[in-house]
Amino acid sequence: MSLNRTEKQAVVEEVAALASKAQTLVLAEYRGIEVEPMTRLRAQARSKGVHLQVLKNTLARRAVQGTSFEVLAEDMSGPLIYGFSDDAIAAAKVINDFAKTNDKLVVRAGAFNGSKLDAAGVKELASIPSREELLARLLGVMQAPLTGFVAAMAALARKNEEAAAA
Repeated sequence: MSLNRTEKQAVVEEVAALASKAQTLVLAEYRGIEVEPMTRLRAQARSKGVHLQVLKNTLARRAVQGTSFEVLAEDMSGPLIYGFSDDAIAAAKVINDFAKTNDKLVVRAGAFNGSKLDAAGVKELASIPSREELLARLLGVMQAPLTGFVAAMAALARKNEEAAAA
């Protein structure tokens, strides 16, 4: 289905707005993936705050001009799905996790903070723990001294009760 000029301009503006807000863009080739797995990928991406879109590559190149994702312009060829995310690792994590279970999705490239990433770089970015995991670890580290102190006080109280009972 061919788009007329105003529709193309609207698509470029929409994608440019996504690119201006996003921290990460991941490109993956989806050749041969059936509708049902693609629908699952889109649902999973939505739940993680990732915007997945299949675009004409020429429109995508125009949309990322002047953004930090312009470094990916030369990689925009073939049937690609574009994953934009405000979270630094969400797009990489969603697409990489799906690619592990579906060998037809091939991670091509990505960009984070103005730096171009190859497929290995996207996998490395996906291996970083999420913000929630990092906050949970930080909370655990902060609670550890207090938990140890409470356990020591409880043991001291039990010892004093046993000494008083004897």
